Amino acid sequence: MHDRREFLGSLAALGVVPLTLLAQDGRVATVTGEVAVRDLGMVLMHEHLMVDFIGAGKVSRSRYDADEVVRVALPHLKEAHDLGCRTLVECTPAFLGRNAALLQRLSQASGLRIIANTGYYGAARDKHLPAHAFKESARDLAQRWINEQRRGIDGTDILPGIMKIGVDPGGLSDIDRKLVEAAAIAHRATGLPIASHTVDGTAAHQSLDVLDAQGVAAGAFIWVHAHNEGDDASLKRAAERGAWVEFDGIGPDSVDRHVQLVKMMADAGHLGRVLVSHDAGWYHVGEEGGGTFRPFDTVFRRFVPAIRAALNEAAVTQLLVTNPAQALARRA
Repeated sequence: MHDRREFLGSLAALGVVPLTLLAQDGRVATVTGEVAVRDLGMVLMHEHLMVDFIGAGKVSRSRYDADEVVRVALPHLKEAHDLGCRTLVECTPAFLGRNAALLQRLSQASGLRIIANTGYYGAARDKHLPAHAFKESARDLAQRWINEQRRGIDGTDILPGIMKIGVDPGGLSDIDRKLVEAAAIAHRATGLPIASHTVDGTAAHQSLDVLDAQGVAAGAFIWVHAHNEGDDASLKRAAERGAWVEFDGIGPDSVDRHVQLVKMMADAGHLGRVLVSHDAGWYHVGEEGGGTFRPFDTVFRRFVPAIRAALNEAAVTQLLVTNPAQALARRA
């Protein structure tokens, strides 16, 4: 017992929360059905399988061949599975190419659990927002997302496991603030976590302020692309507020930088608030053959060994198993 207390104490010094100490009854919807978060295994928290950047007014399933998307994406999913991944969070939102039925098909063929999303992406100067997003209230938008969580996405019975929104860097614009408010309303109704393409600390902390004013705990918020923030103090402050800080740009040329970021957070006692992924893929609609598909392998081939060397095996489990399970658990 003494040894176990010492072990748990050493993990606590790193900000580590063993999975056995988390609530074991958390649930999350995947494209093939709801599962307990304790069964998710190793999770990639932010990836894409197909994206269409043409804009909300022109995006259409007639612009691609679903069979070709499967041929291109499936080998990469199988490779991730072979490397130990068991769950992948697909973060392509509505009006950017989201296709829940296609995700279900890829999940069944690859053996990977895939988590789809609801919500709207307001970044990139609002190009990917439907016209009604500017006219409707935050409550109206939230009801659309609530309906998807309760009834299914695009006429299917597939439920979203997260909300994905996007805001531009800097101070929140009126439309960005409305999206955050809508996410807060929908979260209170559904318990879905809010993954927000946020990039910099100004937008992240203003979003957290909006959520706080709406009565939503910071633990429901995932600061997506936080590795782009150059101010370590801002990252630590977000973790101290209870938010998830996601370093999701891991690639062959950025492993060292991401290890440094994780170690910085661990040294500050915040490893228990960090999420990691590649933000890789994807079949690019409009490019011949889907363009260049970036694989989902760097986390497992290079980042994991580097974290193991810089910290320990417990940190690997924390980053890829424990933290995702906690972040994805639907909250009452």
